[in-house]
Amino acid sequence: MHSRILLGLLIPILWLMSSDRSAQPGAEAKALVLEHVTVIDATGAPPKPDMMVVIVAGRISDIGKSGSVQVPQGAQTMNARTKFLIPGLWDMHAHVLNDKGPDILLPMLVANGVTGAREMGNDNDVPIEAMDRMRKEIEQGKLIGPHIVMAGHIIDGPKPVLPSNVSVSTEAQARETVIALKKSGVDFIKVYTALPRNLYFAIAEEANRQGLPFVGHVPIAVTAEEASDAGQKSFEHMTGVIDSCSTRETELRRALLERYEKFNGSTSELVRFLFVIYQQQLLDSYDEKKAGALFEHLRKNGTWQCPTLVALRSVAFFDDRSFVNDLRLKYAPRSWTFWTDPNRQQTNDFFKDLTAEDFANEKRAVQKRLQIVGAMHRAGVKFLAGTDTAVPSVYPGFSLHEELALFVKAGMPPMEALQSATLNPAVFLNLQDTLGTVEKGKIADLLLLDANPLENINNTRQINAVFVNGRLLDRKALDNVLAQVEAAARKN
Repeated sequence: MHSRILLGLLIPILWLMSSDRSAQPGAEAKALVLEHVTVIDATGAPPKPDMMVVIVAGRISDIGKSGSVQVPQGAQTMNARTKFLIPGLWDMHAHVLNDKGPDILLPMLVANGVTGAREMGNDNDVPIEAMDRMRKEIEQGKLIGPHIVMAGHIIDGPKPVLPSNVSVSTEAQARETVIALKKSGVDFIKVYTALPRNLYFAIAEEANRQGLPFVGHVPIAVTAEEASDAGQKSFEHMTGVIDSCSTRETELRRALLERYEKFNGSTSELVRFLFVIYQQQLLDSYDEKKAGALFEHLRKNGTWQCPTLVALRSVAFFDDRSFVNDLRLKYAPRSWTFWTDPNRQQTNDFFKDLTAEDFANEKRAVQKRLQIVGAMHRAGVKFLAGTDTAVPSVYPGFSLHEELALFVKAGMPPMEALQSATLNPAVFLNLQDTLGTVEKGKIADLLLLDANPLENINNTRQINAVFVNGRLLDRKALDNVLAQVEAAARKN
């Protein structure tokens, strides 16, 4: 992790929309005290009722039983007797540093309690300098948004799945791309689906040499075990996992590679084969013994999983016209017709060739993925909460709460689901000394909730206030943020 990122996390954000004058630009920041609050610190400890939390200069300066902690002179106090305090949430798979970021995507994250995001790469026509400028403006208080670590651009093979990915054709070019990305200031490298074996391992070796974590899709040509052994720090969307749990792994992987060699740019044809036909064959040949061996391998290597269940679910229900009744559509830019078009399946390049039977199979696959996530969790594999926002029907901020609910549905206790968006991201990013839990000395990225998330994980949506670097956005301010997002969406 670059030192400048850590420095950025320590810069208090001067929120323009806070209802409290002390949070206005140029105003001297006051100490803030929460009284009688129940603290769920995300360390795994049980809730601590009737606590006092003191926030000074963007950090938790003291925490203890109400009445036992000294209140700084002139501090602003909040009676939070019926409230629950948890760490701010991280979306560990997001795509938000683009032209819709400043006015729509980034403030939507914060309005939903997401105080940190792992930006997983943008189109190669979006300069990394522009992305970096955006997150610096967040740090400086010029934009409303979460703390961000970023990949910049995504590296794929000579025939990239998405034309917007950076394409590499030789090992030398693969290594040069890693070095260039590091020089541009990215925090990690993201690899993609169509990388040939030799190029993938060249990237892995160079990223390790440069001291950059590398994450992303497990390429078709590489097994999950090989990617884990190469040091890939996280797998996204369960890529490679289900493949390596199949008794037909070798045969089906060969068939997919042969199919991809014939790829002529028709993404809908490829998607139908990859998401439906190939995947269904994998699931039909799923073997628990083989899966158990893989999960133990991932656990031993410390290979994290960011399954983005909410995004994979959106594929299964892409044909469901009830999406047009989703009240959150008012936050979708008008130009995003692939979100708002009632006939979007017929007009979408990815999914237009999928049949009713294909979608039925994909819906069954959603349930199987939940079972696999539960099995991995029981085996000790570590998880990160991420959404792949903003793919269709995945709403920045809102959908992270859905991901946590899906983790619980898969079998995680609410505490561990909560940790997947708090403590775990901090550990993954090596920021656990400053973020991820509600403890003395930590940066005050916090959510104040109206209900207990350990009783019902959906209570993470019951947001009373958000704190970023100790700066308060109360419910009125959060509603103002969302109103401005809605207005911006109508203009975009």
